[in-house]
Amino acid sequence: MVMEYNPAIPLLRPHIDLDDQGFWEAIKQHKLVFQKCKDCGLLVHRPRPMCPRCNSTEKEWAPSSGKGTIYTWVNFVYANAAYPGIKVPYLVVVVEMEEGVRMISNMYDAKREDIYIGMPVDVVFDDIADDLTLPKFKRREA
Repeated sequence: MVMEYNPAIPLLRPHIDLDDQGFWEAIKQHKLVFQKCKDCGLLVHRPRPMCPRCNSTEKEWAPSSGKGTIYTWVNFVYANAAYPGIKVPYLVVVVEMEEGVRMISNMYDAKREDIYIGMPVDVVFDDIADDLTLPKFKRREA
């Protein structure tokens, strides 16, 4: 199953600010990066203005391997419980990345019955509009 979007409803777009601009610029280039504290080395996602461990505002972008495992997931099947701009059914996953951070995203080209907690996945980049690319995940052969 590949996510299908309802053309009658505008796509949700991320609010891009100074803290996550580097993340979205990398995504446009089909690269996955995470914010890294320059002082204590902590990787974080979602990007934020200050390190949650040491309160430093010094940060940089660290490349990700793009590999992770499914931490948890949900299958949206009821239109009233889902975003109306996306046709149901669709899968939302929380992926624990090799680097230790977790990301909320969608599965790409996967069936509900094939998803399980601990499933190895790789990031893929879905160019859903000329000016919008989203990181999603697909099953990785272990």
